Amino acid sequence: MSDTNYITAIVKILELPKTKIIKDKISVTKFRAQLPQIRKTQVIEIFIWGNLANDMAKYYSKNDYILVEGYLSLRKLSQPNSNRKFLKHPRFTVLKVYPFLFSVNHSNSRL
Repeated sequence: MSDTNYITAIVKILELPKTKIIKDKISVTKFRAQLPQIRKTQVIEIFIWGNLANDMAKYYSKNDYILVEGYLSLRKLSQPNSNRKFLKHPRFTVLKVYPFLFSVNHSNSRL
C-alpha cells in the first residue's frame, strides 16, 4: 500500500536522466532528484512516462533545476534485518515538467 498526493515542487537533478523502453514501446525516464528544504534535504526517485520521458532525457541534465507536477507516493518497503518493520521510500511520478531558471544578483548595494 502507499499514500499518494498531487504536488508541485522545484527539484535539482542529481544524476543524468536514464531512459528505458518497456513493453509496448513505452518510454520511462528515471533519475534521483533533491527537494531543497531548510532543515533536511530529501532525495527522491522521479519517474516520467511516454513522450515527456524522451523530452526529459533530451533537454535536461545533471544539476538542472526543474518545476515538476505529479503524484508523490510513499511506498513501504520491508526491512527484515532492522528494528523498523517498514522503511518509507518516496517516489514521484511526474505529469508535467517546466524549466526553472533563476539568476543571482551579487551586487553590494543596500536597499
